[in-house]
Amino acid sequence: MKKFIFYILVLSVMACGKKTASSSLNSAAIDIPMTADGKVDTLKLPKFAFQNDTYDFGKITQGEKVSYSFNFKNTGYVPLIISSASASCGCTVPTFPEEPIAPGAEATIAVVFNSENKMGLQTKTITIVANTVPNTKVLYLRGEVLEAK
Repeated sequence: MKKFIFYILVLSVMACGKKTASSSLNSAAIDIPMTADGKVDTLKLPKFAFQNDTYDFGKITQGEKVSYSFNFKNTGYVPLIISSASASCGCTVPTFPEEPIAPGAEATIAVVFNSENKMGLQTKTITIVANTVPNTKVLYLRGEVLEAK
């Protein structure tokens, strides 16, 4: 009888330590509100409102770095959570707020473009993934890199 209780106790402890699908989700996974007919209720979602989604840095000399901050506001009704920001090439590095952006709050996506070994017209994209519908937003950096003299 003692062995039976011991095995039950061990199995209970092991079961408690296992991760379930819901416990392995991070804070970026939230419930998307649905209407009765199964459609997404877009009125209850966070929304990006960028001041602009394209920055033209003009003409720069090869080797220069360009920094820019894309300002936005969460115009939705629930916190906006950015799960990732990735650039189209390694020469462009974005940083984003890791904490939720409250409804009505403003934040920035900072981007640094390094023109080392680049030449001519450049267009770089930054793809933001968030709990919005659609779940991606693309930002653009444009300009021309001139040969260093």
